[in-house]
Amino acid sequence: MAGLDRFVDILRLFDQHKTDWTIQQIADAIEVPASTVYRTVRELVGQGFLDPSIEAHYRLGAAFIEFDRRLRISDPLIREGEPVLRDVVHASPIPCVAVLARLYRDQVICVADRRAADADIATSYERGRPMPLTRGATSKTILAQLPRARLSKLLKSVAEAGAPSDDVTAELGGIRRRGYVITRGEVDRGLVGISVPLSCPEAAINASMSLIVRQEDCSEAVERRLVMTLMPAADMLAAKLRPSSPLRTD
Repeated sequence: MAGLDRFVDILRLFDQHKTDWTIQQIADAIEVPASTVYRTVRELVGQGFLDPSIEAHYRLGAAFIEFDRRLRISDPLIREGEPVLRDVVHASPIPCVAVLARLYRDQVICVADRRAADADIATSYERGRPMPLTRGATSKTILAQLPRARLSKLLKSVAEAGAPSDDVTAELGGIRRRGYVITRGEVDRGLVGISVPLSCPEAAINASMSLIVRQEDCSEAVERRLVMTLMPAADMLAAKLRPSSPLRTD
C-alpha cells in the first residue's frame, strides 16, 4: 500500500460509529503490519490530523478544522455559493433545504447547504457527506452535464457495482434536454428533490443547485415556481464563478 493511500485509509476509519482507534485495531482493519501503522499514525499526529486519546487510542485531530476554514475561504463554489443559497431559501414559498453539490471520486458530495428557519426536514444531504452517484435529483443533475467520456467512465463503475447503466444513460439524456430534474423519495422517503445544473467549464466546475422539500408541501405549481427560482440563481452563480467575471466578489 502506497504511503498516501495508507494515510487516507486510516483517516477514513474514523466516523460516528467508531471515533477512537488503537494502533492494533487500525492494523487489523486495513491489513497492514502494526509497526507500519505506528509510523504512519506518528506522522499524522505530528501534523495534527490525529490526536492521542485515552488508553492508547487516537481520534481525528484539529488539522481538519484548519483545512475546513481554508476550503471555505478558497473554494469559489462555496465562497460565492453560500450567499446565493441564502437568497434561494428566502425566495421559496415553502420550507426547504438548499444544497450545492459536486462530484467527489465516484460519489456526489454536498459542499454547502442552507436551511430555512422553519424547515423541519430530515434530509440525508448535509455538508461533507458523500451521497450515491445515480440516485436523487442532486446527483443526477451533475451526471447529466458531464462530458461523454467522463460520464461513460463513471457509469462503467456503477454498472460493475450492479446498477443498470443503460437505464441511467437514457434518464440523464432527458434531464440534459429538460434542464432540471425532480425526484420523489429516491434518497429520503417523503422528500422531493428539485435540482438544476451549475456548470462553469472555465473554472472546471460541474455541480448542481437543489432544493429539498417535503412531498406534502408540494404541488405542480409550487414545483414549477421552485424550478424557476433555481434556474436564474444557478445561472447567476455560474457567471460569478467565471475567472474574468465582473460579478465576482473577490
